[in-house]
Amino acid sequence: MSAGVPTRAEVPPQDCWDLSSLYDSVDAWEVDFAKFEKDIEGYQTFAGKLGDSPETLADCLRFDIEIDKIAERLGTYAFLRTTEDQADSAAQALAARFQSVAVRASQLASYIRPEILAIDATRFESFLNAEPLADFRLVLDRIARFREHTLTDNEEKLIALQGEMAQTASNAFRALNDADMKFGELTDENGNDVELTNSTFSQFLISQNRDVRKAAFHQYYEQFEAHENTLAATLAGSIHGDVYSARARNYASSLAAALMPDNVPASVYDNLIQSVRKNLPAVHAFYDFRRRSMNLDSIHHYDTYTPIISDIEHNMSWDSAVETVVESLAPLGHDYQNVLASGLKGRWCDRYPNQGKQSGAFSCGTFSGDPYILMNYKSTVLNDVFTLTHEAGHSMHSYYSASTQPFQYYNYTIFVAEVASTFNEQLLTHHLLQSSTDKRFKAYLLNHEIDSIRATIVRQTMFAEFEKLTHEAAEAGEPLTVESFKTMYRSLLDAYFGKDFVIDDALTLECFRIPHFYRAFYVYKYATGLSAAIALSRRVLTGGKSELDDYFTFLKGGCSKDPLDLLKDAGVDMSSPEPVDTALGYFNDLVKQLDDLMQDID
Repeated sequence: MSAGVPTRAEVPPQDCWDLSSLYDSVDAWEVDFAKFEKDIEGYQTFAGKLGDSPETLADCLRFDIEIDKIAERLGTYAFLRTTEDQADSAAQALAARFQSVAVRASQLASYIRPEILAIDATRFESFLNAEPLADFRLVLDRIARFREHTLTDNEEKLIALQGEMAQTASNAFRALNDADMKFGELTDENGNDVELTNSTFSQFLISQNRDVRKAAFHQYYEQFEAHENTLAATLAGSIHGDVYSARARNYASSLAAALMPDNVPASVYDNLIQSVRKNLPAVHAFYDFRRRSMNLDSIHHYDTYTPIISDIEHNMSWDSAVETVVESLAPLGHDYQNVLASGLKGRWCDRYPNQGKQSGAFSCGTFSGDPYILMNYKSTVLNDVFTLTHEAGHSMHSYYSASTQPFQYYNYTIFVAEVASTFNEQLLTHHLLQSSTDKRFKAYLLNHEIDSIRATIVRQTMFAEFEKLTHEAAEAGEPLTVESFKTMYRSLLDAYFGKDFVIDDALTLECFRIPHFYRAFYVYKYATGLSAAIALSRRVLTGGKSELDDYFTFLKGGCSKDPLDLLKDAGVDMSSPEPVDTALGYFNDLVKQLDDLMQDID
């Protein structure tokens, strides 16, 4: 542990979150835990009876909600305690005890969904219209969508028995990537020998020393080349598992199966790819601008992460960062600002690093507790201010949804989860650009925003297209081999980076190192989320009360409607190409602004 990093006990209480909105002590947690452990046996009361009457089904669903509420509080408290100091065995024990009973609860409740789906369709329709089930109509409707993809009891048992086996490919990749592969050491720009790992690789790529970036890139991918056959077999196993599962449940494709839970049509996925491809000339132009700005004869992948403007000094205390974030959110009104300021100046947030603390940042909202934020804030890192407003966006989304919706409809889905967070980042960028007179700082901000859009919309869409191509190949019976993977990936690299970009052969091995590829059809949500956030932020910044009200309807919506409908009500139709086109048009404008500014600076 680095010198100067305090132990957990040495951190002042005002810099730590206050978990009393969940439980004010472990003893209070123990009381609820004992109740939870006893009450879950009540699931057996309803087993085999859900089709008897709407009243019985409603009673079961209400019971399930009460169990879920207490489980959420117990599980969240235990989880947050483990993140404070991952060496705290007492906190680990709380989490382990909860997990054990939660698994038991899940097993006891496992009959609910199959019993609901076993209700005759005509009778089920009459249940939907019955008054006792009025509060659960959308819950039941969502379950019913899966009727044609639900198998017989014996078939479902066989599928369930394969659950652990289905995780083999993903687990094997993690073990190989995180533990078994060793990348050696590398000398950094300061002459220090540093171990090259999955974590430090990204740090080497932002080095201002091109020799360091290049050496890190090639040394890192040597290990993937050495293991390419194992990795290809592992990735193929993951893809074939997706295909098997989709076919077993009578889906038209693996993609259709993945889109089903959010009720998202395949056209949304296809529109994303088509829109990004249509706008690739603007991305290619940015790479050429980056090459010229960095005085490079040619541009490689290892040249795309280091900031064009790097010598920006930054030092912002926590209190100043909170003030800056809150000021940037003025377009959302005083209520939003006041609630957030109270939480961040109070004890929603665990602010600074301490020994054993979980790295990174996250937001963790619950129905009845504060929407907590874990940070590892460093005053000299500007990106930590963006991280703070990002996590604050998640927390305020949780705050408004929990304040407005009943428990069963408060928890927003992954499809919309990144909208409120990246929306806040858009407002922060806008505020900093408007309030700064320093041309180099403004250029840094523009570069930061451009790279964020490129990484989140363009790069994630390329990943999404690779997932689509590889699954379609498997569904067509084509072999998935080292060469077929690399050939498909190389064609995407050529298209997305352009003819003037140098594609090193080693970069084709990237297709084996992206963790999301081993749990496919998730990355497109990053791209759609930021596209929606950009469109919504432009709408709020240039609009009036109506546009703001629409956005708050979204923040308060939870999962009370399907994701596409929530966004459409907010003013963004993700079923059309327009939001992605708007986001990439904005990207093009930013590149032009940066180009003009850099000429002025020069």
